[in-house]
Amino acid sequence: MVGRLRSVDSGSISGGNVTCDSSLFDSVPTVVPRYDPDKVPTLDERDKMTTYDSIPDRLRHRFKIRNELIRNVLCEFICTTALIFGGDSIVACFILGRGKYGEWIGISIGWGLALIMAAQLGFRTSGAHMNPAVSLYVYTFGLLSLPHMFIYFAAQIAGGFMGAALTFIIYYDAINFFDGGTRAVIGPRATAGIFCTFPQDYLTVLGGFVDQVFATAVLCFFVAMVTDRRNKIPQWAQPLLIGATLMLIGMAWGMNCGYALNPARDLGPRLFTLVAGYGWKVFSIRNYTWFWIPVIGPMLGGPIGAWAYQLLIGFHIPSELDEIEDEIRRLTEVKTGHQTVTLQDRDTPQPVLHNVSNA
Repeated sequence: MVGRLRSVDSGSISGGNVTCDSSLFDSVPTVVPRYDPDKVPTLDERDKMTTYDSIPDRLRHRFKIRNELIRNVLCEFICTTALIFGGDSIVACFILGRGKYGEWIGISIGWGLALIMAAQLGFRTSGAHMNPAVSLYVYTFGLLSLPHMFIYFAAQIAGGFMGAALTFIIYYDAINFFDGGTRAVIGPRATAGIFCTFPQDYLTVLGGFVDQVFATAVLCFFVAMVTDRRNKIPQWAQPLLIGATLMLIGMAWGMNCGYALNPARDLGPRLFTLVAGYGWKVFSIRNYTWFWIPVIGPMLGGPIGAWAYQLLIGFHIPSELDEIEDEIRRLTEVKTGHQTVTLQDRDTPQPVLHNVSNA
């Protein structure tokens, strides 16, 4: 240390306070930084930031959506668009390439990867539901209001429509080459299956409904498990596990009708095919006994699966908070024999007890 501190005179200490002369620090040099107008931060009164911020940071402060509902609805729309765009494009490669560019396992893995990326995209904003069945079970948990749930539904279905439209644009020439410009729902040149699901010939109405309820229940069972804070799964790992769940469902139960599991994934693209030249056949197929199954089935299966997890597993997971509550409850139940306990410090006068028998 440059310089020395002189000893403090005992006379400068009085009443427990130390006083010293300011000249005591005269020998300590003061370092004054050189002024550089290009490096010194300046405050922009409008944006409330410094010159050290990047251009995206500056634009973020200015254009950030501060209304939570609008921000979340936009997020749901973008995430669902990304999910359907990725997933439908994978199916397009398989169908238009006549199996040359992938197998069924590739479709299952591809949809899982699309879900991982889309979920990560909005996980910290709206939660990236991307599925009315998920939003419905979140509502039944008391974590989403009823009006917001319906607004989420609309954003998700619109995102499904947009994702299908983007796939159609990207593969427009390939679709024309495949079907000769005649849009078909069934048959060897059918391309409607790129965008929405259709059942196998052997599948009955009841079988299709059970398939969608069960598979969506499995999906939401594991989504509820992954997002349960008591399981302490890091947030960065949650989209990975949810995507892996979709891969499992696709490989295990995708044969019957393509594992829609999501009204936005099926109804949104189906509405697009209606206006993209495929006609009303996308709804009237099987005498109108199919199009509603990938909508109603998941809406029933989602809450069933999520609540099944809570009732069977979630409610019974030990947690540190439970242990603390049990300990507090135990301490409050301890009997003190109705004695009054007084806490005293050493400065509190203690009563003098006299032996009456010696008085």
